[in-house]
Amino acid sequence: MNKKIIALRRELHKYPEVSNCEYQTTDRIINFIDEYKPDEVIRLGDKGVLFVFKGAEQGETLMFRCELDALPIQEISGLEYTSVNKGVSHVCGHDGHMAIIVGLAREIANDRPTKGKVILLFQPAEEVEQGACDVLENVNFKNNEPDYLFALHNIPGVKKNRIVLKNGSFASGSKGMTVQLTGKTSHAAEPQDGISPAGAISQIISKLHDLRSDKTLFSDFILLTIIHIQLGEISFGTSPGYAEMRITLRAFENEDLILLTSLCEKIVKDVAKSERLACEISYTEVFPATMNNDVCVGIVEQASKQIGLDVEHIKMPYKWSEDFGYYTEKFNACYFGLGSGTEQPQLHNPDFDFPDDVIETGINLFYTIYKSTFSHD
Repeated sequence: MNKKIIALRRELHKYPEVSNCEYQTTDRIINFIDEYKPDEVIRLGDKGVLFVFKGAEQGETLMFRCELDALPIQEISGLEYTSVNKGVSHVCGHDGHMAIIVGLAREIANDRPTKGKVILLFQPAEEVEQGACDVLENVNFKNNEPDYLFALHNIPGVKKNRIVLKNGSFASGSKGMTVQLTGKTSHAAEPQDGISPAGAISQIISKLHDLRSDKTLFSDFILLTIIHIQLGEISFGTSPGYAEMRITLRAFENEDLILLTSLCEKIVKDVAKSERLACEISYTEVFPATMNNDVCVGIVEQASKQIGLDVEHIKMPYKWSEDFGYYTEKFNACYFGLGSGTEQPQLHNPDFDFPDDVIETGINLFYTIYKSTFSHD
């Protein structure tokens, strides 16, 4: 295993940056990959970057993507390379994902394509959904769109180096729904003089729970989770006139997420109307389901078996969401799992640390995908 790649991974771990602040991370990656002499280094705004390796002949474009951002979580690992940035840490493993793609750059530099292009995408802001959207809208990306696109995520709880695949939906679509209900405040001794959202909140919760329990409406798994409610102020003399609810909606299939959204909106609006409340609904952190292309899944499976990796086909998609779904809506793509160990702490835990001994597996698999596809003779 290349010690320089491991050292880079640990350096990235030590100096994490949250979504939309990955300036130094991008600079570190650019400085490191410079020695591999890519044909083009294309910035995606002030964060994010494409490294392009070109063949002499025209051909298709193969792209590999990883993420730059860390999480706003205080690390408690006690490692010698633990995060020095208070309240920020790479406890999702994006430092390891970057190290894998950097290692892939080294392999491609030593065995360049003869036709087409190979592009390595380092994407910002995955954790907040915005990153993929920004990339897709960037003119520099639009001028380098892939014919085929691959990415991985480490999966704790799965045996190290096992490859996790699934045709169709690999990870859930999800969105954060914010409901604002506005009535009229009044004295707590005269609540009839106001319009309180309290009754509406109670009704909405009940009806949303009934919706969640109805298995006849949806083609596959759905989930809605009420994550936050704010009603009025902490003032015993005041009957509230304003409330907010925040709900996470989740589904394995994009069609189900659309239907779930519509039904939730109807419940909220109907209750608000009956309670004489003004109602506003907005959404944040919208992730489409990550939908794998069958051909791309086959490419990953064949490459995995070629280098002797254990492959597991899961029956159910993961419940978590990933902004790679924005790419799978537009391109032939495959998102797959790389087992990071049965004893590995779960993603987003404050003691998570990406295992260095799976970096080489990721590099070898991506390189084998590269070698076995159209971009290389």
